[in-house]
Amino acid sequence: MGHTSRPGRGIRAGFASALCAVALTVGGGVSFLAGAAPAAADPLGDCTSVKGAVVAVDFGHWGGGVVRGCDATPTTGYDLLHESGFTTTGTEHDGPAFICRLGNAKFDTGTQYPTPDQDACKLTPPATAYWSYWIAPPGQDYWTYSPLGAMSRHPKDGSVEAWVFGPTDPNGTSGGPSFTPAQVRAQGQSDPGDHPPVVEPAEVNLTAAAGWLKGLLHDGDHIYDEGSSAPNLYQTARTALALAAAGGRSDALDRMTTYLAAHTDEFAYPNGVGQAPSPTGAALLALLAESTEHDPHAFGGHDLLGDLTKSMCTAEALPDCVGKGDFPAVGDVATQALAVLALQRADAPVPADALARIAAHQCKDGGFSPTLLRAGETCSSSDPATTPYATVVLRRAGGHDDAVASARKNLRAAQLPTGAFGAYPGVTTGDVTATGEAAQALRLLGDTTRADAAVSWLGRQQTKAGGFGFDEGATDPEIYPTWGAVIAGARTDLATLTTTRTAPPTTPPTKDPTTPPSTDPSTKPTGPSPTGSAPPWAKGEGPDLAKGSAYLTDGSRLKQGHFYENVAGTGFADFGLTIDGAYALAATGTDNAALRGIVDFLDTKGKDGATPARTINEWTGVGTSHAAGGSIGKVAVLAQSVGRDPRNFAGHDLIAALGQAVCAAPSTGSDKSCPAKGAYRYAPSVFAQSLGVIAQLRAGEKAAATEPVAYLESLQHTDTGAWPSLIPSTGDSEVDSTAMAAMTLDLVKDDKAKAAVTKALAWIASKQLPDGGFKGASGDSVNSAALAVQGLSLDAAKYGDQIKKARTFLVGQQNSDGGFNVAADGQRGSDVRASTQALGGAIGTSFGTLTRDLSGTKAQAPGTSASGSTPAVVTPGGDGSGSSGGGALASTGVQTGGLVLAAVLLCLAGWRTVVVARRRAAAGGRR
Repeated sequence: MGHTSRPGRGIRAGFASALCAVALTVGGGVSFLAGAAPAAADPLGDCTSVKGAVVAVDFGHWGGGVVRGCDATPTTGYDLLHESGFTTTGTEHDGPAFICRLGNAKFDTGTQYPTPDQDACKLTPPATAYWSYWIAPPGQDYWTYSPLGAMSRHPKDGSVEAWVFGPTDPNGTSGGPSFTPAQVRAQGQSDPGDHPPVVEPAEVNLTAAAGWLKGLLHDGDHIYDEGSSAPNLYQTARTALALAAAGGRSDALDRMTTYLAAHTDEFAYPNGVGQAPSPTGAALLALLAESTEHDPHAFGGHDLLGDLTKSMCTAEALPDCVGKGDFPAVGDVATQALAVLALQRADAPVPADALARIAAHQCKDGGFSPTLLRAGETCSSSDPATTPYATVVLRRAGGHDDAVASARKNLRAAQLPTGAFGAYPGVTTGDVTATGEAAQALRLLGDTTRADAAVSWLGRQQTKAGGFGFDEGATDPEIYPTWGAVIAGARTDLATLTTTRTAPPTTPPTKDPTTPPSTDPSTKPTGPSPTGSAPPWAKGEGPDLAKGSAYLTDGSRLKQGHFYENVAGTGFADFGLTIDGAYALAATGTDNAALRGIVDFLDTKGKDGATPARTINEWTGVGTSHAAGGSIGKVAVLAQSVGRDPRNFAGHDLIAALGQAVCAAPSTGSDKSCPAKGAYRYAPSVFAQSLGVIAQLRAGEKAAATEPVAYLESLQHTDTGAWPSLIPSTGDSEVDSTAMAAMTLDLVKDDKAKAAVTKALAWIASKQLPDGGFKGASGDSVNSAALAVQGLSLDAAKYGDQIKKARTFLVGQQNSDGGFNVAADGQRGSDVRASTQALGGAIGTSFGTLTRDLSGTKAQAPGTSASGSTPAVVTPGGDGSGSSGGGALASTGVQTGGLVLAAVLLCLAGWRTVVVARRRAAAGGRR
């Protein structure tokens, strides 16, 4: 692949769910809007599979291609961009660490995108349009939404990274690159000695294909066979999967998914509910559910995978069973493989016999038999359309290296000089179905040159109508060959197809309360908690609060005792992260002097060390046309938690400002400030919405909060009780946002709110992992575990065991320096944002009741810190020590530290940061 590829290909729309913010990249010393200048890029030839790292930036959103760059001696993901010849620009709200624009001389003479008229880069970009950050370490053949920001990530030799503009979902499961890691890795996409076909490049027109498929829909949600009076549910499911690949989440896809869910009994249980399911129907529905962020264990009222597993044949002599390990009434290996693939995608246990049956059908030539064989029978001829699915399943299962290698050899040998695959061995003309399936398998195997050749052939077979026929040169399109061709043309496959953009955390990291939940959400502290008060757990059953607080207040991190930087050494304050730190100190009560220092700095409009200097008011935008409701709410809740007047904080009436930020109706046109009536302006996450509501309710503004409360309630998934991460909802479900919404509605006290909270807590408890943690955008997340503790503490009597287990998990993530890791399964090392979240959340106090009495407390002197060290003087452009943390904003390319969470959660509001981080950054934090 050259420096550019696939010109004109736009980024596949995925779900906007995920991130608000985006690429927080860090660039010490780079001034806010000034883009960092590129270094002299190393030639691509200097990077190999064992030396250097490659970064690929997709400018397809603006009609460009993929531009690659090499850094022969990579240090961080941020430096990889600049050392590879790219330029970046941050946002006015978040600083240079949050990448808002990217450019390279190889595309449009270096113009950075999005351009100023497309995004002024004043606020954190919305989750629907930002640069997301993806990684593939050496040996990994798929993309992962980075759990760390670009400044915190240290790519290894042989790594490849990618930046994609567009929407992502909160879990980073959609919106990823349209190309594979193998396509952009250094030196070679095929094995030594392999000679893939050389063909004229061509693409499948996904828009045309989707248009043709949608034109076949009856009532916009299902397919009828010509002349039939009954819907064809098999073709409807295949069409839905093709549309998922062609355009990501859409109204049409949502309607089809809803229709199929409503017809699950008919499709997957044709013999009656309670009987064994149809393996084909159950597998297709499960794959659709897994590809569209639905639960295959609860789709259409059925546990598709559980029923599929229970139906497996335990002996050959059973009715409808060809052999032990088969699924009933299945006669072909491809359907057996699809059923197993559906189980694999959901990480459900795959019966060993079911997998063994597939492996047993490999022929001497490495391919697989099309039909299931009985005991004693042997394969006489392999099938090009069966081999791909069988190979994918065995590759995912692991432990079948020889079989996979043999199958790969078979696929290579079967490919024709045109790039196509025949319908059966020996033919010289291509078959669309076999070619589409083979292209998917080859891409997963890393044979991207061959896969691209297959897609090029498919592109030349596309009919004028937009669909595909079965045979080479066919002019009459059919659904069956089209669905596989579209999935291959979108450069994805049934094993990884998703409408989600694997994302970063999107909820801002704000956690922590200090006093056990009370029923009175008043602004004034109701009961001073003495500094150093005993935590609500026995020794060893919860984090070391004093040690954690010392980590947070150390002068190398908390600059002059006032704020955390979002980029070390720049003096640019990460106000969102700073408030997170204050929340943590308020919750623990371990250093009231440090807490007072932060609050006084914010309240007196203290300025950071940036140029020009900024105050908390520049961060919230209060009093301006871009005032962010979530950010204002975050500041107001802090004021309320420490006994300050939110109606007169930093020179502004924050409660009045919140009232003015409530949307009366959805915004229109280019104005994206209001997603719906009752939402807050520029608050694109559940976290941001919740903070605004909490602030209003704590201030006694129940009437003013009526619409915001109603809107928050409307976002809850009625079937599960969970909340999504972003606003508008993308259909995902997230522990962090659900806990935050539950804490908010706990203040409402009416029957509807109580029922919503009860359902939410039950859902959160059901998501606890065996180690006590909870899955978040960054993996087995510290942030998610801490927020889960806060949420479950609303009913501590019922969920005491889960809370204890989660606290024990947090103990295991605390490091010797007192700080916390971002995730149990991620990169080790203390992170400021994760630490603020862990400390505050572990206490279990809701943000709705968090209080800390600072009367009589004297602010810590700027020259000291709780640890006794001298705070580092902020020198813009200097070499800062101890960053604000990096957490998990990986997808955004930023550290979870300040920008990430803030940007993510508040995407536009301050919590956007969190949103971004969570979701795209995913990084680590939530706030």
